[in-house]
Order: sequence, then C-alpha cells, then structure tokens
Amino acid sequence: MAFKISELVQRDIVNLIDGSKLGAVKDVQIDLATGQVLALVLGSGERKFYGLLDAGRDVVVPWEKIRKIGIHTVLVEAETPSTRPLMAKWSG
Repeated sequence: MAFKISELVQRDIVNLIDGSKLGAVKDVQIDLATGQVLALVLGSGERKFYGLLDAGRDVVVPWEKIRKIGIHTVLVEAETPSTRPLMAKWSG
C-alpha cells in the first residue's frame, strides 16, 4: 500500500496490547541514506499555548511495531513506546 506522509499525519495510534490511544502521528523519522521509514513520532494531542508549552517529549514508535495502517487509525504492538526529548530530533 502506498500513501503520502500527509495522509498518515493526524491518524490516531492505538496500542493492540492494552487498547490505549497513544496519540496522533505528528512526524515520520526517515533514514535519508536508504529512504526507509524508521519510526512514527506521536503527539500527545494536548493543546498548547501558541505551540510554546509542551511536555517536552515525543513518543516514538519504531516502524517494525506497526501492525496495520487503516483509514483513520494505525494499530501498533508496543509494550512500552519509547520517549525522547523534543529537541533530540533536531540534534540528530
């Protein structure tokens, strides 16, 4: 199945292990050398004041944990999705 990244962004992510909603896709991590998608970066869905206030962490779901991409939802199987500091994505 082929789709645009813009079609993937804002889809809800649901964890198959416990049925919890992890957030919505806000970014995609790509290996520029291979063009391979490495992970989905999720937003918490919390409202921010002009985008300035944030919990400071992204939730990262590795691509190999994705089980199904649907029209409105992405199903993942992740015991504990990893988090990383928000600015880490800009520093490499």
